[in-house]
Amino acid sequence: MKKVLVGGCFDILHYGHIQFLKKAKALGDYLVVALESDKNIQRMKGEKRPIFGQNERREMLLSLKFVDEVIILKDEMTDRDYMDLVDKVAPCHIAVTEGDPIIEKKRKQAKSVGAKLVEIPRLAVPSTSQILKLLKIE
Repeated sequence: MKKVLVGGCFDILHYGHIQFLKKAKALGDYLVVALESDKNIQRMKGEKRPIFGQNERREMLLSLKFVDEVIILKDEMTDRDYMDLVDKVAPCHIAVTEGDPIIEKKRKQAKSVGAKLVEIPRLAVPSTSQILKLLKIE
């Protein structure tokens, strides 16, 4: 089985998320999503986030026909924890969005298990943060 690993917050699912996940799934047979915890999103995005809790986000992702598994990450993830996750999943591909700020870490993780890192082009659509600003929620 060819596993593909992706990670992210996926707070408010939008068109960009759907296209990213579909393209990631096309790289293999089984798509695993590493989902950031509520506490980590709050630390990264601010106290009003996430909009949907980690269990709700997990359920929404699992309702997509191209997502096979969702792993909720622990609140305090270290580089070693991420590496352990990659070792456990043993993907053939790790898919990231073009311009990922920690792509070099992900490149090392992919190399450690013999996986290929694939950059999926970012679509010109609003992000979750931009959507919340447009709706005047943030």
